[in-house]
Amino acid sequence: MFTRIATLPRKFKILLMLLCDIILLPLAFWSSIALRMGTWQPPVWHYWWLFALIPLMTVPIFVKFGLYRAVIRYLDDKIIYTVFYGVTASVLVLVSVVAMSRVGGLPRSSIVIFWIMAVAYIASSRFVARGLMRSLENFDDHREPVAIYGAGRAGLQTLLALHSGREYKPVAIFDDNKDLHGTSLAGIRVYDSKDAEAVLGQKKCLQLLLAIPSASRSRRRVIIESFEGKNIILKTIPGMGELIDGKIRIEDIREVGVEDLLGRDPVPPFPDLIQQCIKDCVVLITGAGGSIGSELCRQVALNFPKKLILFERSEYALYRIEQELAKNYPRLEVEAVLGDVLNRAGLEQVMIMQKVQTVYHAAAYKHVPLVEYNPLEGIKNNSLGTYYTALAATRAGVANFVLISTDKAVRPTNVMGATKRLAELILQYLSSKQNKTRFTMVRFGNVLGSSGSVVPLFKDQIRHGGPITVTHPEVTRYFMTIPEAAQLVLQAGSMGQGGDVFVLDMGEPVRITDLAKKMVELSGLEIRDPKTGRGDISIEYVGLRPGEKLFEELLIGNEIKRTLHPRILSASEKILPPEILERGLQKIEEICKTGMETEVRPLLRHLVGEYVPEQDGNNDKYPIV
Repeated sequence: MFTRIATLPRKFKILLMLLCDIILLPLAFWSSIALRMGTWQPPVWHYWWLFALIPLMTVPIFVKFGLYRAVIRYLDDKIIYTVFYGVTASVLVLVSVVAMSRVGGLPRSSIVIFWIMAVAYIASSRFVARGLMRSLENFDDHREPVAIYGAGRAGLQTLLALHSGREYKPVAIFDDNKDLHGTSLAGIRVYDSKDAEAVLGQKKCLQLLLAIPSASRSRRRVIIESFEGKNIILKTIPGMGELIDGKIRIEDIREVGVEDLLGRDPVPPFPDLIQQCIKDCVVLITGAGGSIGSELCRQVALNFPKKLILFERSEYALYRIEQELAKNYPRLEVEAVLGDVLNRAGLEQVMIMQKVQTVYHAAAYKHVPLVEYNPLEGIKNNSLGTYYTALAATRAGVANFVLISTDKAVRPTNVMGATKRLAELILQYLSSKQNKTRFTMVRFGNVLGSSGSVVPLFKDQIRHGGPITVTHPEVTRYFMTIPEAAQLVLQAGSMGQGGDVFVLDMGEPVRITDLAKKMVELSGLEIRDPKTGRGDISIEYVGLRPGEKLFEELLIGNEIKRTLHPRILSASEKILPPEILERGLQKIEEICKTGMETEVRPLLRHLVGEYVPEQDGNNDKYPIV
């Protein structure tokens, strides 16, 4: 019978609750009189009509207060307030009726008891109904069991959200606070975090949800590492500041990512630095649809620009970021421009017509092997494209120009790094020729989750059962999250005086093999032992690809200075003599027009003295005529 009730349409369920109230309200009134008089058979025949009047005047009050709009299955404690206010209003009306009709034989104190009894009866009926509905669901519960780490506010909100959802069934809560051990939250027991492995085994639960958004990254790292190798899938919720109105939604739960293992907390942005070149300014971002470019767009949009211009060659990428900004920042004036950074005249026209004040140049080819196989396109887009964009900025009177550079520009062994180092040299050259546009270069390492990076590749390989392909057992890389990198770029761009090279503090380098192992373990799987064959995912070493280095660097020389920001360093780098660079730029334009791809690497070796191709140790100078 109860199962049939649970499947009834909502209108019938509301009618059932209404009928229940019509019965409970007179019962509460009779109980109050019986308690007051101390007998099971109180003389109520003198005012029997009050028993019919009470539900007639109380139910409309409940309707007005919205008591019947609440969905029983998802009731929370706030329903008590609704019942309290509704019953209070009903009692006030009852007092008026009794006073005006001068009812005899009714103990006046019984009305106060009725007030308490009615609140108890009506509220209890709702919670009993909620418990019944949930118990019926548990008879046929196919939800995945999940445990929660953290018994704080975020843990409680997550627990309540899980209770009302259909994806996960909470079975245990873990916390480090000894005072909470043995207690329960919403019917779920809180255990010592040290007993997590044993409890999860008893509960046959393979998933643990980290509900500790306020914990530092170093603390999260310690917790995550304590579960490594235990075949437990870790998931997490975003920080409370990232959730709308602080509400936790089931869809916000995500798998623990490598960003949780960086071991250091990002430094909050300095508002005066981040807004200096953005607030009330017209900002143009090239490569606006890329991984870094799109995050720059989001960060710029947060800091009150006068107008944001998106410059992008890919139609789909431009459409996607434009739609995102239109949805999230409806009041921001955004203009999407399809264009190529090699179109100098088009760039100049856009900058002049829009009166651009700040340019963030993120347009570039960054995939090392692809650029290595296509050196002509690499030097054309990364070096010549930067030159044309910067030249357009100077002619349009742009005040600030920031180049997004890379750690691969330091002693490059590949075409991509060499072309980016050449782009830095070009900006230093242009900075020395004029003082209207302030040129700044910001150099950093890999960003987590960017297109073509190792993290999405590893995730895809794990999803398909492996193997994970790593180039070399000892290869290391610097990593930073995309939002942190974008924020630091915006802040560094405000510090330059002209021709400055800034280096972001990327923390400690990460061994790619260790990264692969951690990603496998975070997925609840095991690394396959090559000797015994036991395990889930194997790691295969495929050798360094063309142009790749074992270790990346962020500095060419040893001269480095601290800045106002603890994560931004200023580097002093050598510059090329103007006459050599001018002849080099002419030669680049000539090569790009004729398509002589074989001349790209020798030219780069001449202009970028630190460039030594991996496949060719010869560093003979290229004769420029």
